[in-house]
Amino acid sequence: MTVSLKDVAERAGVSVKTVSNVVNAFPHVTPATRARVQQALDELGYRPNLTARHLRKGRTGLIALAIPELGNPYFAELAGAVIDAAARHEYTVLLDHTQGRREQEIQVCRGFTARVMDGLILSPLELEPEDLAARTDGAPLVLLGERRYDLPFDHIAIDNIAAARAAVRHLLSLGRRRIAFLGARQNRTHQPAHLRLLGWQAELAAWGVPVDEALVAHTDGWDHEDGSAGMARLLDLGQLPDAVFAYNDLIAIGAMRVLFERGLRVPEDIAVVGFDDITEARYGAVTLTTIAPDKQAIARLAVESVVGRLKSAQSDAAPLPSRELQPGFRLMERESTLGRRSG
Repeated sequence: MTVSLKDVAERAGVSVKTVSNVVNAFPHVTPATRARVQQALDELGYRPNLTARHLRKGRTGLIALAIPELGNPYFAELAGAVIDAAARHEYTVLLDHTQGRREQEIQVCRGFTARVMDGLILSPLELEPEDLAARTDGAPLVLLGERRYDLPFDHIAIDNIAAARAAVRHLLSLGRRRIAFLGARQNRTHQPAHLRLLGWQAELAAWGVPVDEALVAHTDGWDHEDGSAGMARLLDLGQLPDAVFAYNDLIAIGAMRVLFERGLRVPEDIAVVGFDDITEARYGAVTLTTIAPDKQAIARLAVESVVGRLKSAQSDAAPLPSRELQPGFRLMERESTLGRRSG
């Protein structure tokens, strides 16, 4: 049976109002009374009715999260972080994936309404500015990813150019000079692959290393097989790099498989750096050096942005200005560039 505030109040010997104050973390309760109420809550197994609580505030209690691909470990890990961050604000996350297709991104952007969710966190790949400008839903929208739309929506993204430069700088500091970029995309200048390519070019130039376009391998996607195919093409064309900077970890892991099959050693013959720091990067036969975006910060900022705008809309305060938020990243140095350490 459902445990009510009245049941808890009777067990603790206090008023229903006092129990409510404890449940809602109001400060004006003595420590002794709070402890007694909390003990009663725990003994009776009380769980707050979040649906009713949100309805009293005119909300649904749902935040929608739309990502390009749920099967991609980076987005799966990010989704988990968003779900955890939303739970801390007593929100449930409604999850969808767009497969990186413009028509599906438009459908998500326009299809969800404030009647079924309180806000939308969207990671678009192909959405155009006019698609967003046509949005009429008043629910808060937060954009993730590298493309900037110059529209009044909060946008959260790491500095991809700086992150790529950090990866290439690491390889250059190890004495590598023929550094391939694996995972460029044709005619996708607004996607993260292009920004990471720019970072690759900029850091090579800063070290006085000529940019060899023959070392740029394009891929159709961002999975293991794309990395394998791209690495094989480079080798078949006779372009033997001494290092590879991959668009993401999946491409890097696919590339390392081909290097192993061709009898090349990582990192002795070719060092490899990825991007995303997915779990798989830490547990391969050769652990992967990679750029680790702060996924927890991305998730926290996205949820806080939605919640903050909801609170602002219910107050008399002026509307919050749109913001560009930039979480950090780290270079995780592992065996694919440093080799296996003895002892």
